Amino acid sequence: MNEQQLQKRIRIWVLIFIIGLVLSGVTAFPIETELAFMVNHSSIFPAFMAHWVETIYAAVKDTNTRYPYLSYGTDWLAFGHIVIATAFIGPLKDPVKNIWVIQFGMIACAMVLPLAFIAGPIRQIPVYWRLIDCCFGVFGIIPLYICYKSIRKLEGLEAS
Repeated sequence: MNEQQLQKRIRIWVLIFIIGLVLSGVTAFPIETELAFMVNHSSIFPAFMAHWVETIYAAVKDTNTRYPYLSYGTDWLAFGHIVIATAFIGPLKDPVKNIWVIQFGMIACAMVLPLAFIAGPIRQIPVYWRLIDCCFGVFGIIPLYICYKSIRKLEGLEAS
């Protein structure tokens, strides 16, 4: 691959990561509405999962009714995703100079797994749901790793 092809490849994968990060964050805003939709379509889930979704929906609905200010926490979660996504503008502009952002993202993706398996049992999250949460880290690291390897190749081309 030449320098231009590597640049394009990096930009595409960084954009995919940014879009995924923003979408996964923005979905935290309408969490009660999303859960209501899932409950209304719970027949597509296995019974054990449908029960979990119904339980979570009941808890979120009750909490929002009685303590609406607690949802401010998920608003901040969404905001955090958006803010972190803006850091990835750096690698879009200058991937070699901003490779640290890609490394930071890869570390963050790897940290999803221990968080899920340490906090999950404490918060009584079922194992299958923790595995779903882990998918964010596993699937997130893939585009970042592709970027990382491509940036290293680009760095080698620029040095020569």
